[in-house]
Amino acid sequence: MLTKDSIKGTIEQQRNFFSSGATQEISFRKQQLEKLGNLIDEYESDIIEALHKDLKKPELEGCLSAVLTTKTDIKYALKNIKKWVKSKRVSVPLEVLPGQGYVQPQPKGVALIIGAWNYPFHLTILPLIGAIAAGNCAIIKPSELTQNTSKIIAEIINNNFDSNYIKVIEGAKETSQQLLQEKFDHIFFTGSSSIGKIVMEAAAKHLTPVTLELGGKSPCIVDTNINIKETAKRIAWGKFLNNGQTCIAPDYLLVNRQIKQQLLDAIVEATKKMYGDNPAKNPDYGRIINHHHFNRLCGLLEPGKIVLGGQVIPEENYIYPTIIDQVSPDFPIMQDEIFGPILPILEYDRLEEAIAFINERPKPLALYLFSNDKKQQKIVLERTISGGVCINDTIMQLQVLGLPFGGVGNSGMGSYHGKASFDTFSHYKSVLKRSFLLETNLRFPPYKGKLKWLKLLLG
Repeated sequence: MLTKDSIKGTIEQQRNFFSSGATQEISFRKQQLEKLGNLIDEYESDIIEALHKDLKKPELEGCLSAVLTTKTDIKYALKNIKKWVKSKRVSVPLEVLPGQGYVQPQPKGVALIIGAWNYPFHLTILPLIGAIAAGNCAIIKPSELTQNTSKIIAEIINNNFDSNYIKVIEGAKETSQQLLQEKFDHIFFTGSSSIGKIVMEAAAKHLTPVTLELGGKSPCIVDTNINIKETAKRIAWGKFLNNGQTCIAPDYLLVNRQIKQQLLDAIVEATKKMYGDNPAKNPDYGRIINHHHFNRLCGLLEPGKIVLGGQVIPEENYIYPTIIDQVSPDFPIMQDEIFGPILPILEYDRLEEAIAFINERPKPLALYLFSNDKKQQKIVLERTISGGVCINDTIMQLQVLGLPFGGVGNSGMGSYHGKASFDTFSHYKSVLKRSFLLETNLRFPPYKGKLKWLKLLLG
């Protein structure tokens, strides 16, 4: 673990490098993004192996989330960065003519990026892409819970980038605590709401702006006007992907009573088709990150009626994909984000009941609605507040780089992905540039006799 003085020294060196202006050159930013993309290619097999060691993540999921997603974001930034960095002209009122107004994006300085363990590569590198594109320096703290992936991230960055520009600092939570004591120009944190509050409190002492990508209980409303088989498949995939350890996984279902049994049967069938009768032997099904979270999840398996799964293997941190029916809102499973392969089922008779249920609880990171009824879609969009909405699918909103990703309220603040990542790490500076010509002197004292002219001019 680094000492407080060494952390301070690293930050100071990055401030000095940032002050040199090197990071603001577009050519420099593009070179660094291209280098990062090439390194991800070079380390692809190591990244996927590390993810499997940490989370038993299947090769396809590892390649898709860690490699392909980050490379796509890099390509998008490289394609658009010249457009993003341009100043934007704004119209100016008559009283400041002749003059020009424009908004100029500029980097904030030295950013701190604290990664998460559930998608340890993806959720650490994506914000870094935004920081680089915007022209910042960055210190990266990967999650200590995924040590193999953390080691690979450190190797990629620290062996190939100037530490005065980008540096990975590994360590336990004490390292994060030390880093948070220091002043940064922006802090980007991905994790739980409880830790997000600690990050925000630490940032407030320095008036440092923060982006908090948190989580919460993302509801999934399922109404009657649907393709039941396709709905079931998409829900099962979104819920059990990465063993349920996805911040935007459907946390619980709110199902119209008329189709509940049909949907349950279809989800059971879809789950078995994906993972077989014995998912413990299926290489496509992962594991819980550690025994602490395994024990926490085991405590949520009761009460309720288990209609699928429930089996566990403690020595493997394994929990069978589980569906629980007859769930009451006051059950423990409905109190906090599940973050595991357990899907509780609640039912409703009228859509208004489902909306009221959601609105009585903290604002979620994602909200899912399965319905082909455009009127119902409009009602849900208008009457609920969430970080994002996906209609008739799950998780796939992440694939659209034009859609900013972020939470609201307890599920976070700020957003990223695509241009939103550039915006997050940029300060948009307002600039007015005036000429010395045509000064009316109406605004300067003495004011006698000038008010009527100002009213004519500005009224």
